[in-house]
Amino acid sequence: MTWVAGVDGCPGGWVAVFGPRDGGGSENIRARVLPSLAAICDAAEAPSVVAVDIPIGLPDRVGPGGRKAEVLVRALLGPRRASVFPTSSRSVVYAPDYSAAIALSRRPETQPFAPSPPAQAIFPRIREADGLLRARPELQARVYEVHPELAFQGLNGGTPLPESKRKPAGAALRRDLLAKAGLPVDLAAPRGAKPDDLLDALAAFAVARAIAKGRGVPYPDPPERDAHGLPAAIWTLPPSEAPR
Repeated sequence: MTWVAGVDGCPGGWVAVFGPRDGGGSENIRARVLPSLAAICDAAEAPSVVAVDIPIGLPDRVGPGGRKAEVLVRALLGPRRASVFPTSSRSVVYAPDYSAAIALSRRPETQPFAPSPPAQAIFPRIREADGLLRARPELQARVYEVHPELAFQGLNGGTPLPESKRKPAGAALRRDLLAKAGLPVDLAAPRGAKPDDLLDALAAFAVARAIAKGRGVPYPDPPERDAHGLPAAIWTLPPSEAPR
């Protein structure tokens, strides 16, 4: 059996939803919290595709909206565009602290914006993914960047969702879309993960399946490459993958 995984960050590390690439029933889908992306890639399921909600590919310089991937996806999401933080340049992401990141962001050779506190808070996770894919380049063919809101939009036939996931109606709509896609929305969030982390991981899992079947869609297409050859693109599923 070929497995894939959808992954989202959570308080306990990373929550990963593992399941077979070709369906086989929701009873085969399982969720675990693991301490690192490396542990997910090296899990017993050996997922052929790991779709993770974290930026991959760090240009030396970015424009006002971040990488081209964010600019494109932000335009697609409409009201949900605020959830797409502009990814900072490599040197800013690797700055030793927030003050240093702010100072670096004021240089014309890096970027024309300062990272927001929420964006800066995920820098350690970005560095983890970046370091893993540079240390183990064979994983570059298995690990893909996704964004949950773009995935949910794909499950919704390409139509932006009207409500935030933090509102009861928005969360209910996302669970309904996952259920229509045959995913187990009654799956219990494992210890160390919040329920909305699990929903996002399930959405990422839907994209992982599409990628594994050759139907994933990257923004931009083709992906950009950073100075280390890492792809910089956000992947999603085409509207044709949406349940009817």
